[in-house]
Amino acid sequence: HSRLLERAAKLNDELGGGSLTALPFIETQAGDISAYIPTNVISITDGQIFLQSDLFFSGVRPAINAGLSVSRVGGSAQTKAMKSVAGTLRLDLASFRELEAFAAFGSDLDKATQAKLNRGARTVEILKQGLHKPLKVEKQVV
Repeated sequence: HSRLLERAAKLNDELGGGSLTALPFIETQAGDISAYIPTNVISITDGQIFLQSDLFFSGVRPAINAGLSVSRVGGSAQTKAMKSVAGTLRLDLASFRELEAFAAFGSDLDKATQAKLNRGARTVEILKQGLHKPLKVEKQVV
């Protein structure tokens, strides 16, 4: 797999050179990212965006699982304002997803847990984005 990605582009220096980004798409079996091909591709890329079908079908778009999505580039590719909110937001979303899955098994939730679930649900609603409706970075940060 690394050979395939390394050969995504070889740009001629005599014609200006440059670089090209290869964006591999991997479909997992039942969401298993620990299988051979997903782990192989993950190991040679600068990160991954993990999309989940259950999020998509529940109306969350983009259907990104923040807990499984990572970037080796990280904050160095973000504006200072985005960096200040993105880290905690990502952790909050991942925590919400775990709590949401756990809460599905029980009906008696304490007030603090219910408050975290409500906040997480509101956050997800705020982050939903319409099809073909990009947002300026300033609006994303707000």
